[in-house]
Amino acid sequence: MPLSLFNTLGRETQVFEPIRPDKVGFYGCGPTVYTYAHIGNLRAYVVHDLLVRTLRRLGFEVTHVMNITDVGHLSGDNDDGDDKMVRSAAERGKSVLEVADFYTRAFFKDMERMGITRPTVVCKATEHIDDMISLIKRIEAGGFTYTAGGNLYYDIGKFSRYGDLALLRQENLQAGARIGVDENKRNPRDFVLWFTRSKFENQALVWDSPWGRGYPGWHIECSAMSIKYLGEQFDIHAGGIDHVPIHHTNEIAQSEAATGKHPWVRYWVHNEFLVLDKEKMSKSSGSFLTLQSLIDRGFHALDYRYFLLGGHYRSQMQFSWEALEGARNARNALRDRFRTLVRKAGNLPAAVPPVSENSAGGYIEAFNQAIEDDLSSPRALAELWGLLRDNSIVPADALAAALDMDRVLGFGLAEEAAAETGQEEDREFRREIEALVTERTAAKQARDFARADAIRDSLAERGIVLEDSKTGTLWRRR
Repeated sequence: MPLSLFNTLGRETQVFEPIRPDKVGFYGCGPTVYTYAHIGNLRAYVVHDLLVRTLRRLGFEVTHVMNITDVGHLSGDNDDGDDKMVRSAAERGKSVLEVADFYTRAFFKDMERMGITRPTVVCKATEHIDDMISLIKRIEAGGFTYTAGGNLYYDIGKFSRYGDLALLRQENLQAGARIGVDENKRNPRDFVLWFTRSKFENQALVWDSPWGRGYPGWHIECSAMSIKYLGEQFDIHAGGIDHVPIHHTNEIAQSEAATGKHPWVRYWVHNEFLVLDKEKMSKSSGSFLTLQSLIDRGFHALDYRYFLLGGHYRSQMQFSWEALEGARNARNALRDRFRTLVRKAGNLPAAVPPVSENSAGGYIEAFNQAIEDDLSSPRALAELWGLLRDNSIVPADALAAALDMDRVLGFGLAEEAAAETGQEEDREFRREIEALVTERTAAKQARDFARADAIRDSLAERGIVLEDSKTGTLWRRR
C-alpha cells in the first residue's frame, strides 16, 4: 500500500504524492534554544525522525530542514510576552548568542542519545536575516503589509485563505481573536514581520533593514529558511499541534502572499501533546522534565523513544514513571530476544531478502502496512515483537527482517548485532567506515554537500557518530 498521512490541511488521511518523483522536501519546526528541550518537545523530533526514516526506507531522497530559533521568539505566539532569548541571557549573565550556542549543542546531544537522525540542513535564524528581509520585501510589494508605531505588520484581511489550516472562519477572525496588547494592530490576529520599536530597551540583536534598524518577527524565519532550502513549494511541514492556530497559520499567509504559490505546503503533519499530571508539559509553567532527568533516574534515552513509539503520534500521551518503567522493561526484553536471534543466525545478513523469498515475509508486509498507514508505530512495534517471538521463522530471515524494521523504529539493533557477532572489532568493518569518512571529507572539499550529508546520515543509521574538528573528522560508535 502507498504511504498515507493525516493532513491537518483538510483534516483527512491522504495518499502521499510528492511534488517531484522520488524526492521529498520536509521542514520540521526546530527548537527555540533558550533552555533545555523538555521531553514533550522531544516527542515532535521522534515523530519527525520516524517520518524521515519511513520515507527513506520507501526509497525517497529526503531533504530534511530544521530551523534553530535564536532570535525574535516572544513567549506569546501572538507578538506578546517577553523575548525568550533575551530573558534567558539576562538570567544567566551571558550574551544571547552564547546562550543559543550552549543550548543548541545540548539539544543535539539529546537528539543523538535518542537515535534521532540529524537533519540534512540545520539553519539558524540569526544567519538568515537577509533571507527574511528579502521575503518581507516580496510580501510588502504584494500589498499585504502596513506600518504602525514603527513596526511592519502583516494584514490578515488582505489574505482570503487566512485560517484555512486552523479552520478559522474569516467573519469570526476579528471578534474571535484574543485581545492583543499591541494597539497598533488593525486586527488582533495581525502579526509583526519586522520590529523597529521594540518593547525592550537595548534589544540584544538588531539589524539594518528597509523599515529601520530592528529584528524580525518569529513567524518569518520558518518561511524564509524553508523556501531557501526547499523551494517555493514543498511536500511536508511538521510540528506540534500547538503551532496550528497561530504559527503555522501565519507561515502559510506570509509565504503564499510572497510567492503567489498555493498550496505552499502540500501536507501538514502535527503531533499531539505529551501531558504530565493531566497538564500540557511546558517550559513557561515550569512543569517539565528533560531527557537528562530521565537518565539520572537510571533510564536509557532509548527507553523514552520506545515509550513514545508505543503511542500514535496523533494521540495525546500521558507521561508517568510507571509507564516509562514498562517501556524500559519491554525494550530490555526486546534486546534479549534480538541477541538470541543473532546467536541463532550466526552472521549478519548482507541485505534483506525479497519478501517472496523471506520466511518472515508476512511480518514484513504487516509492518509495511502499519507504518505506511499514517505512521502507526504501535502496530509496527507489535509486528517486530511478533517476528521475534515466532520460532518458525528461519533465524537468518528473522534477523534480516528485524534489522529492516529497525531502520524505521531506530532502536539501534544493528549496533547490537555488530557487538554480538564481534564485527565491531573486525578490520574490514573499520576500513569500510574509514573509507566512507575519507569520501565524505573529499565530498565536502568539492562542495558536494548532498553526498557528504548522505554519507553522514548513512553512518548515523549504523550507529556511527562523526565529529568534525580543525584537524579532521573522527568517528565513534554511539
